[in-house]
Amino acid sequence: MNKLFEENLNLAKHNHNFKHGLSHHRLHRLWCGMRARCNNPDKNMYNNYGGRGIKVCQEWLEFTPFYNWAMANGYSDTLTIDRKDNDGNYCPENCKWSTNQEQQRNKRNNVLIEIDGITDTLKGWSERIGIPYSTLHRKYHKDGKIVLFGGKMI
Repeated sequence: MNKLFEENLNLAKHNHNFKHGLSHHRLHRLWCGMRARCNNPDKNMYNNYGGRGIKVCQEWLEFTPFYNWAMANGYSDTLTIDRKDNDGNYCPENCKWSTNQEQQRNKRNNVLIEIDGITDTLKGWSERIGIPYSTLHRKYHKDGKIVLFGGKMI
């Protein structure tokens, strides 16, 4: 357990109004945002989360279990919470910490292309085969497909 968190828990034992002392911590802001996206219809992202039936698991309705999971599962200030299954809930089994680049590849609006049994995003294929993303994007949206021959687009 994180030393700051342990110290704050000790303070909480002596002051019943003191919960965790981490309300200004980035992780607390991420937790609040996650709950708001799923539970508050007034939030602009609600339609993409709670409006689609995505929920926060019972365990994570309180900050402390979420904090403990985050610390035990690779949290760092450079990562964001990511759901492995975009249609699944926020819960320990379906969440991981990802970079912004990884997050961008795990979005519902990504175009996924399968070539020779490998599925990747347009951006991923761009990097794999060395063709600029803008070229692949234009070709895909013009023709509705991408045809590769020997690693080159035709």
